[in-house]
Amino acid sequence: MAAANDATMTRPSRDKPKPDHTPENRAFSGLIEAGRTASDFGGPTLERRPIAEQVATRIMSMIKSGNLKSGDRLPTEQQMTIAFGISRPPLREALKALTLMGVLASRQGGRYTVTDLTPSRLFAPFNTMLSVADYDVHQQFEARTVVDLELVRLCTLRASVELRQRIRKLAVDGQAFEHDPVAFRLLDIEFHQAINTGAGNDLLSALAQVLYDLGLDVRRTASEVPGVIAKSVGQHIEVADAILAHDAEAAAAAYRRHLEHVRDTTTQSMALTRS
Repeated sequence: MAAANDATMTRPSRDKPKPDHTPENRAFSGLIEAGRTASDFGGPTLERRPIAEQVATRIMSMIKSGNLKSGDRLPTEQQMTIAFGISRPPLREALKALTLMGVLASRQGGRYTVTDLTPSRLFAPFNTMLSVADYDVHQQFEARTVVDLELVRLCTLRASVELRQRIRKLAVDGQAFEHDPVAFRLLDIEFHQAINTGAGNDLLSALAQVLYDLGLDVRRTASEVPGVIAKSVGQHIEVADAILAHDAEAAAAAYRRHLEHVRDTTTQSMALTRS
């Protein structure tokens, strides 16, 4: 019996991973040590942050510094627990958070890869957060006014001749769909995306798309009200003409009137739905 107890006590613990001295893990450990400060993972600090948050911050720092690049594959969980000197639960919590943020992608076999880090991917969690929050039409259009008007100005200054002509064509083509709300909504998306593309700012474009997508269900109803599409088409043409003429202020003024029209018809549609 005593021999059995001794055997149990001397059996290696399964919870404690053996050191991994592969070149890949040594390199990752080197990156960890290079960025480690006194307050990281148990050092003296005035405010202790959760370990998972510290791990996520460390990985983000390695991405920002260029030590980890788009497409790079992270070590295994076992290797990372050794490199960070932590257990698996906080590591998994950090990896899950970075995955939800669109920074990492989980691959078969349990390895994580740094994503392409495009603005559209990184804004996806923001889009989800807003979609489940209470929809406030006034806050949405206040934000759209700030973002969209700048995109219109930039588009007027930067867009190529071909893109300006495409924007103008999309605006005019809307006249054929004044009595077809579904077709007009598809054209409307193309019109606004063309302006965003012409601005040449991926971050603002991604944010504008998030704001555009909010409240789509309500605007679907609003677009079916007689006269709403016709007015929007006329305003699209005003915006397109100003962009074609390289008149940034006129384009922004016309776009502001368009946003006010969309905001007002959306508000009216919401009121009718509630009544």
